[in-house]
Amino acid sequence: MLQLQGTWRSHLKSEFDKPYFKALSTFVQSEYAGQSCYPPIHQLFNAFNSCSFEAVKVVIIGQDPYHGEGQANGLCFSTNEGMAHPPSLRNIFKELEVDMKLSYPASGDLTEWAHQGVFLLNTTLSVRLKEAGSHQKYGWEDFTDSVIKTLSKQKTDLVFILWGSAAKNKKSLIDTSKHFILESGHPSPMSANRGYWFGNKHFSKTNTFLRLKGKSEIKWGNFI
Repeated sequence: MLQLQGTWRSHLKSEFDKPYFKALSTFVQSEYAGQSCYPPIHQLFNAFNSCSFEAVKVVIIGQDPYHGEGQANGLCFSTNEGMAHPPSLRNIFKELEVDMKLSYPASGDLTEWAHQGVFLLNTTLSVRLKEAGSHQKYGWEDFTDSVIKTLSKQKTDLVFILWGSAAKNKKSLIDTSKHFILESGHPSPMSANRGYWFGNKHFSKTNTFLRLKGKSEIKWGNFI
């Protein structure tokens, strides 16, 4: 059985008894037993364990974990220390350099963002090795949609950062009258190189909003 610990569990407890989640749990355990899957099973809920419900200030929505060997660590767009930066992450860091006047980070591990209140949520929390999208439509999306709706309902003045069409499709789950939404193209090379990503200034815009709401800003760079 998949287990989510901490205060997140109390906010999402109604999901765990639903038929879809029981079927999802069986599917995921079977996949991890018979296939090479990522992130490691103990990091499936790393986004939740690294950023408590109470601490969330910013939500970045991704899609699948990275499907290369040893890349994914359970945080969207993040990769393990020492791994080469995937193309989307490279473009995120390039925008960060220009927007925040920071040096390009050496590490692709975004755990320090999470520790500051950036909830790095993939809409599908697992994937087979070298098979992008292989765990989509087995129930993860039902669960993560519920997570987004719960955050929207129970909290106020969050920054939701939606990069690309898949993330933008989640906007309907968010109460835009009580939260700040930032949208742009996806940081993948195909989108970024066509002019839909660079220059969005989402990092500085997020900090401006947090400052106006009396919240501490995010230290986006130089965290390693």
